[in-house]
Amino acid sequence: MDEQTIVALIAVGVFILVGFPVHEFSHAWAAYKLGDSTARYMGRLTLNPRVHLDPLGSVVLAVSAVFFSVFIGWAKPTPVNPFNLRYGRRGESMVAVAGPLSNLVMAAAVAIPLRLIWSDLQLVFTVGGSLPLALIYNTAWYFVLINVFLFMFNLLPIPPLDGWRALTGLLDARLAFQLRQVEPYGLLLLVGVVLIGGRYIVSFAFFIFDLLTGGARPVGLPL
Repeated sequence: MDEQTIVALIAVGVFILVGFPVHEFSHAWAAYKLGDSTARYMGRLTLNPRVHLDPLGSVVLAVSAVFFSVFIGWAKPTPVNPFNLRYGRRGESMVAVAGPLSNLVMAAAVAIPLRLIWSDLQLVFTVGGSLPLALIYNTAWYFVLINVFLFMFNLLPIPPLDGWRALTGLLDARLAFQLRQVEPYGLLLLVGVVLIGGRYIVSFAFFIFDLLTGGARPVGLPL
């Protein structure tokens, strides 16, 4: 296992403790603000990682990072009762996009110092010459990348992803009902899209990543 894989796994651990809770809390907070207290009553309106943890989703995230150099995973879905939400199905769309948007916000926030460091060659050498600084920098680099990947992945309009709920909430009721007939086949559709269009998704994810970070890349860890 090379050094960058080890750093990627450290970033996965940080994401499980920070990224997943923020994502699911964002769903719960948006639902609460729109009138649904289901997540709050079930103890999900919190940043405590234990209540959001899905063991399988966390393992998939780690395995995809190590063996496929992509980042796919999930936390425990946040319970939402759409009948309690203001604005009807539009409210359901707002709740759905709150999670992926939180990933984009986290990515943008952590990308700021990465962009500043990468734009200054002296800072790059300083960071690359210190093991603690290099570990922090590289972990932050992977943290941004994971957030961008999950922002993209979750917005795919395929059941059961957030993008699907956002799409069906924006369509008229009859068309949304017709589209929901494909939901039992959502997993097959998702696998098909990833297999056929995965490289395009990855390319677009790196395009967004480079926009945020200014093209920053990991630094070598000093021995």
